[in-house]
This record gives sequence, C-alpha cells and structure tokens, in this order.
Amino acid sequence: MSLMRRTGGELRAIFRAETRTHRRYRDHLTMIAVVTIGVDLLCTVLAYFLERHSAGTEIHTLGSAFFWTSTQLLTVSSQMKDPISFGGRALDIIMEAYAISVVATLAGATGAFIQKRGRELDAEGR
Repeated sequence: MSLMRRTGGELRAIFRAETRTHRRYRDHLTMIAVVTIGVDLLCTVLAYFLERHSAGTEIHTLGSAFFWTSTQLLTVSSQMKDPISFGGRALDIIMEAYAISVVATLAGATGAFIQKRGRELDAEGR
C-alpha cells in the first residue's frame, strides 16, 4: 500500500475515531482547537480594551484586535506594531507563551499517536 493511501486512511480513521487511539488523538486535537478559539476571542476583547486608547497603537477596532491576536496565537505574527500599553505587552507575552505551549502539546500528542499506532500496526502484522 502506498504511503499516500496509508496516510489518507489514517486521517479518515482519526476523523471517524475508528479505534481508541484514533479517538484519543482526535479528542486531543479538538480540545486544542476549542480552547485556542476561546483564548483567541478572550484575548481579542482584552487587547481591544487595553490598547484602543493608547497613543501610537494600531488596535482601534475589535477587527484589528482579532487580527492581531490571531496572528500572535498562530505564531506567524503580523506587520502590526507591538502593543503600546503595559497591559497589552503583558497580554502579548502570555499569548506567545500559550502559543508555544500549544505547539509543544500538539507535537507531543502527534508523537504519542504515531508511537501507539505503530505498535498497533506491528501487533496486527502490517
């Protein structure tokens, strides 16, 4: 079986939660996504209220706050200036720490899934 077919089969199995291992991995991914969306929305509101009246800030609307927080949490950053206020800067540091933690958690969950799934496939004789 080709690598692409096996990979596609594993992705479908994760989506469908076909085994306990697939379900646990899907649950990890879902939890990471849901919590991150919540953190993004909370940080959007906080960034807006912390930055909107600061001189020199580029965050004047909820839309610009959402753009800034989303790019920070995706660890891609943006062309927007860094926060001006103390609260905005503290929020930025907290969001960056969260983003790094999520990436590490995702890497760990993926590694654990690959290890466990490999053992299952070995036990099945594949």
